[in-house]
Amino acid sequence: MAKVKIEAAALEGYKGKEVAVSDWLTVTQQMIDQFADATHDHQWIHVDVDRATKESPFGAPIAHGFLTLSLLSHFLGQSIEIAGSRMGVNYGLNRVRFTDPVRVNSRLRAHFVLHDVESITGGVQMVWKVTVECEGSDKPVLIAEWLGRRYHS
Repeated sequence: MAKVKIEAAALEGYKGKEVAVSDWLTVTQQMIDQFADATHDHQWIHVDVDRATKESPFGAPIAHGFLTLSLLSHFLGQSIEIAGSRMGVNYGLNRVRFTDPVRVNSRLRAHFVLHDVESITGGVQMVWKVTVECEGSDKPVLIAEWLGRRYHS
């Protein structure tokens, strides 16, 4: 999917609109294991394939909710370019819900709606309403209101 390029000065015109949909990304067991190692969260529902398959209500290992959340930066970076800015930072989250489990080998993609944009010293602050969907499911796996800042070149 082609990256959407937006001039920072034109962001106001995108308020309330879906700006981009990311490409699909497969969440593998290797990704889950690496995230478990990085965060020291080795709960068996994530990393013990045999036990998760036999004992969990999901029938397979599932990704950490925070792994799914951390993928927002990847999805945004591959989907949207804010031209005329030299860097971006995460500013926080107003609301996050993990609405369905992400089973191993699921394919995810994110939808980005620009909810709000305002000028800040040296740049802009954006509020994105992000929905992450799982291929083949009617229910999203994550819904978030995510704040980001972009600073001018």
